[in-house]
Amino acid sequence: MQYRPIGDTTVSAVGLGAMPLSIEHRPDEQRAIATVHAALDAGVTLIDTADSYHWHADERGHNELLIARALASYGGDTSRILVATKGGRGRPGDGSWTVTATPAHLKRAAEDSRRRLGVDAIGLYQLHKPDPAVPWAESVGALRELLDAGTIRAAGISNVTTGQIREAHAILGDALVSVQNQYSPAVRDNEPELQLSTQLGLAFLPWSPLGGISRSSLDGPSGPASVGTAFHRIAADHGVSPQRIALAWLLARSPAVIPVPGAGRPASIQDSAKATELRLSEAERAQLDDALPGRADGTLLLPAD
Repeated sequence: MQYRPIGDTTVSAVGLGAMPLSIEHRPDEQRAIATVHAALDAGVTLIDTADSYHWHADERGHNELLIARALASYGGDTSRILVATKGGRGRPGDGSWTVTATPAHLKRAAEDSRRRLGVDAIGLYQLHKPDPAVPWAESVGALRELLDAGTIRAAGISNVTTGQIREAHAILGDALVSVQNQYSPAVRDNEPELQLSTQLGLAFLPWSPLGGISRSSLDGPSGPASVGTAFHRIAADHGVSPQRIALAWLLARSPAVIPVPGAGRPASIQDSAKATELRLSEAERAQLDDALPGRADGTLLLPAD
């Protein structure tokens, strides 16, 4: 396992995205806990959760409680595990997602998450999504208050623009340690946010990092061969899964990248964790980049915001 920093904490270079363990089509609790334990056995020391990772309307915090039970029942040392949770989103139970990032809501949500996780302070608390009805500075200010109160040890932001990253960094300083945006072979709209995070020394946690690697997911720019085909071809050369190739490609994008692939069974996270052992050659990375639509060479210019 390789390790990378989130603020002053060192974590595994691949984390566990725990959402699939609690939302629709979730596994039973025995398999869910076995999945968390398999992650820990594989050297994973970052678990990403949220108070809104649940299925039914009356079970807010389902995933946080599950993670707490899994850690409590694990036979090994869990002192180095960083549990990163999020607040600011809700699930009414009909499959939709809501956004509420008022300071009052965020402060109450963080206290509730802390109690569910059974910790004195949350290791990393992330503002799940900007609320268009609330000034960004007010939402980020709530994180500042939670830091000052000792409810959380470090702050992160998610689903944000470069301008929002800069503003949050100005408010929180070194206490802002991470950005979690969607980023994958299929979705690279957040390349500027990745570059800015790297420049500011912030960890960049891609969510849904495996999008675009199915054989028919996306057409490449030069013909009918899909993006997924390129990942499958190189995976066959290495004798590994295309998912592992995708995570190795992400890790090579920047030293700030710490993917958090979701997993609903032990074998999935065990395979993902092994991506840190895989090294893609420059030629292989070029082949994958060439298959992707748009520019993938890391030379996109940051907007002057």
